[in-house]
Amino acid sequence: MSPEVALPVLLPLLSGALSLLFWRSRPMQRFLAVAGNLALLLVSLWLLVSVYQNGYVTIQMGSWPAPFGITLIADMLSAVMILMTGLIGLAMGIYSLASTGRGHEKFGYYPLMHLLLAGVAGAFLTGDIFNLYVWFEVMLVASFALLILGGERAQMEGAIKYVTLNLLASVIFLTAIGLLYGTVGTLNMADIAVRIEQMEHAGMVEVLAVMFMIAFGIKAAAFPLFFWLPASYHTPPVAVSALFAGLLTKVGVYSLFRVFTLIFDQTMGYLQDIMLWGAVFTMVTGVLGAAAQYEFRRILSFHIVSQIGYMILGLAIYTPLAIAGGVFAIVHNIVVKTNLFLISGITHRLQGTYQLKKMGGLYRRSPGLAVAFFVSAFSLAGIPPLSGFFAKFVLIRAGLEAEAYVATGIALAVGLMTLYSMVKIWNEVFWKARPEESTADAAPLPVGDDDRLLKPGLWMMYLPVAVLALCSLLIGVFAEPIMQTMTLIGDQLFDSSGYIEAVLGAPVEAESTIVEPLELEADRVEAPGEELP
Repeated sequence: MSPEVALPVLLPLLSGALSLLFWRSRPMQRFLAVAGNLALLLVSLWLLVSVYQNGYVTIQMGSWPAPFGITLIADMLSAVMILMTGLIGLAMGIYSLASTGRGHEKFGYYPLMHLLLAGVAGAFLTGDIFNLYVWFEVMLVASFALLILGGERAQMEGAIKYVTLNLLASVIFLTAIGLLYGTVGTLNMADIAVRIEQMEHAGMVEVLAVMFMIAFGIKAAAFPLFFWLPASYHTPPVAVSALFAGLLTKVGVYSLFRVFTLIFDQTMGYLQDIMLWGAVFTMVTGVLGAAAQYEFRRILSFHIVSQIGYMILGLAIYTPLAIAGGVFAIVHNIVVKTNLFLISGITHRLQGTYQLKKMGGLYRRSPGLAVAFFVSAFSLAGIPPLSGFFAKFVLIRAGLEAEAYVATGIALAVGLMTLYSMVKIWNEVFWKARPEESTADAAPLPVGDDDRLLKPGLWMMYLPVAVLALCSLLIGVFAEPIMQTMTLIGDQLFDSSGYIEAVLGAPVEAESTIVEPLELEADRVEAPGEELP
């Protein structure tokens, strides 16, 4: 038994259930938001240490042996993603105490946050393809409810686009699962990996791979079906935007990495060019969209799309080094992108707007915030010695080694365009003087909040920002040991035999596990000398 694998899912569910139990107690819900997510972070550290020592940690739910029951499994990729989930969850729990209005808290903000974290953790740990779909739906329900909290017109418009495209992805995903199950007769991902190699119909495997690529591509906001993200992520309360930016799209990227290194690795030769150019267009369209915007959170939303392209690029190049670089980019982006959204919330609190043209002067008014933005923004752009530089350096090196010169050159150019957007925010928000006419439009307090409660709690917004900025700096300073971990992840993903053996208990011969179609007795005719059973 390895309870540390199940606890990252169970703890958020327990915290959410307790938050519902104390529905009328706002202080208790706020306490659970911090205590529950702190417990999640501690458990994620325990899981990471356990996986680092043992290689793989599994648990068979209900004591049903694989592949008949539901398996939870953690390798280094899952463990690192769970650690990032715990870190971002705790940051959101603290930040929300000062940023979330009473109205949102009364209508289930904290239970929904815990439910969303449970869905994210479940997706990272499940070893069952259908349960991956279930956890995606848990995330979709929780995220949609968080998007519409407040019921403002912009929120509803963004939520409709968000849920429509994600439901389309869910339909494609579920259809692909049904076809896959009908083909191989199992839902356990390790068992699927064994059986699918023996399929005689290579065309069917390629069709399934394309369906999964489209479904996860939509979830990850990859080109061309990414427009739901910049249309919705700037509409909810800023803590919700930050939580979405840090984790939701990364689950889609994680699923691409998991499925295409474990199940459809044999199709990468066929799909590699498609995925490669999809990554390139994702980078380009995202960064060009950001360059055209002058609203803080819309710029950051388009840059989520752009950075997703870098992550998919690592998978598309499909070498151990490239995969390691793609995972490095995921980890770096979770920290940096979350922090930039949190910083946008503080600037809105101080100046009452997200419009860059109406802002200014924060370099003098809040130098600490300016430093935190500088670290996070220039890390996103890939400036050394920050975390983004090393993630992009590994990807560029892998691209050159794989002779993907065009994609590598475009990735470098996109980095320069990212720098342009970050400098634009720096100049408009922090460096230039604030226009006098914008002070009349300032509304620094969210609707429903009390001025006396809000201002003393401002430090709770600065604390997670400072910690995440420090994390980005430390990832750059300690890039070598972190890269060793990423290399281990790349090796594990590139060679899935260890994952399969950890789930199934021993290497399984595919010929002995293929489920043959059942024959009806009425369809058989008794031959001379033969007795039907």
